[in-house]
Formats: sequence, structure tokens, C-alpha cells
Amino acid sequence: MFVGLIAAFSFYFVTVLPSSAVNVMPDQVVYFVLAVIFLVVTQIVGNSVIAIMDRNTQTDERDRLIALKGMRNGGYVLATGVFLALCTALLTDGNFLFTHVLLGFWLFAHLVEIAPRLFLYRRGA
Repeated sequence: MFVGLIAAFSFYFVTVLPSSAVNVMPDQVVYFVLAVIFLVVTQIVGNSVIAIMDRNTQTDERDRLIALKGMRNGGYVLATGVFLALCTALLTDGNFLFTHVLLGFWLFAHLVEIAPRLFLYRRGA
């Protein structure tokens, strides 16, 4: 998920952000749809490979605790991003900047949620 999010939305942000548009344009929506399709395909392939390689479906307290730590961190980032996106909406014309601040923080929140889980599983916490 971590690599798929970075790959899909790096493509999107690199393609769309050098724009001077005030509002989100239809061609930018097409790039967003392509990024989401790429993300869905990478997640299907990645989860299929993980399911084939790791048949262990049992979860224990450690798994739940690690997931909760990641969700807590991601929630803080997402709440901050929503606040900043609303401030952006009040201070700028159009919806381009608001939309991309919100999307950027959504992406960052997911990465912040996933990164501690990867770290804690690698560390063996």
C-alpha cells in the first residue's frame, strides 16, 4: 500500500501541480482517475501476492496495538490537513488549491498510518 500510494500520487501531483488554474480542470480529473486505477491495480496484485505468500490470518493483541498506533498518527495528520484545507478554501479563489491540499494531506495521513506499522513489524515490537 505504501509503495502504491507513493507511485500513483507522485505521478498525479507531478502531472497536475505545475498548473496555474484556479479550479480543477477536466483533464486533471482524468489524471486523478488514472492514478486511482493504478492504485487499485497495484493493491489487487500486492494483496494477492501477500495472500499467497502468507497464509497466517490470525491476529493477536500486538497486531491490533500496532494498527491502532498507526491509525492514531494518521488521524492527527488528517485532522490537521482538513483544518488547513478549510483555511485554504477561505483564503483562496477557486477549488484547485483546496482540493489539492485536502488530497495531499489525505495521502500523507495514509503514509503516516502505514509507516509506523511497517517500522514496528520490522522491529518486532
